[in-house]
Amino acid sequence: MNNLKKIGLTALAGSLVATSVAYAGELTATGGASMTMENNSQSAAGKTISMGNSIYLKGSGETDGGLNVNVSFELDQANADGAAGVYDNHMVSVGNDSLGTITVHGHGGSNAASALDTTAAGDLWDNGFGISKANVPQAAASGNGLVVYSLPTIADGVALNASYASAGENYEGSTAFGAVYTGVEGLTVSYGQGENAGTKNVEIDQRIMKVSYAIGSFTVGASDNDYDHTTSTKDQGVRSYNVSYTLSDAISLSYGEETVDKTGATADIEVSGVTASYTSGGMTVSVATIKADDVDHSASAAFNDREYWKLGLSFAF
Repeated sequence: MNNLKKIGLTALAGSLVATSVAYAGELTATGGASMTMENNSQSAAGKTISMGNSIYLKGSGETDGGLNVNVSFELDQANADGAAGVYDNHMVSVGNDSLGTITVHGHGGSNAASALDTTAAGDLWDNGFGISKANVPQAAASGNGLVVYSLPTIADGVALNASYASAGENYEGSTAFGAVYTGVEGLTVSYGQGENAGTKNVEIDQRIMKVSYAIGSFTVGASDNDYDHTTSTKDQGVRSYNVSYTLSDAISLSYGEETVDKTGATADIEVSGVTASYTSGGMTVSVATIKADDVDHSASAAFNDREYWKLGLSFAF
């Protein structure tokens, strides 16, 4: 019996080798670097200067059976977990146009719904205003080991994704799906829905709707993100709109607003800002000035209103 097992395993191993990544695979490296000066009205640090750097290593190839295999990981001095070391986002994917693509994110992936939940204004709230973790826009479950399936094309201009996040507390896992429609020139419509079932007896659902339309040099966008929690005081909504104007292929301007409301809060968090950028080759110069009101959902204290500006220089290579 043991010999039969050995023969079976040997045959399986041979089969796997026979469908391994072809020798024509490629390994590439891309990266980015940035220098930033910024100032937050409520920061005792005053004007601060910082830098950023990331390098992405990506490998790709094709199996004898016609499956495309990709792997990538990021080297980042300030990794997303804030821990020591430089190993950050990483993933592996396999698939093709006929079967779709499965991607497993070891770290840094977004579920099929929250991958769409960047506000129409580009998450202006996420600029060091000191909004507490409980008050920032919430999302359905992602986490390490996230599995995302991108379905094959079923209609022109339609992209569909589904995802599964591993469970917590020995409970059930969390699912999500997202759809993007680009079948009309200049129009993009997105819809996503996800859950977080990682905590027993707690139900969390997220729904995202976004639309943008470009005509000539103008693009107008709006988004609506609803987050429903078993505990009603944790229910949240994020509404946003944005208007951008492209002066040329290199220069663009935009104005956006975001409102974060929460059940039971005495005031909404309101954020608005103007951004501008100039791009030439792999270099981008950006300027932003942003204002946030009632950052703790309370209008009772003046320090809840904050102002921020940033000047950045970034490079892609």
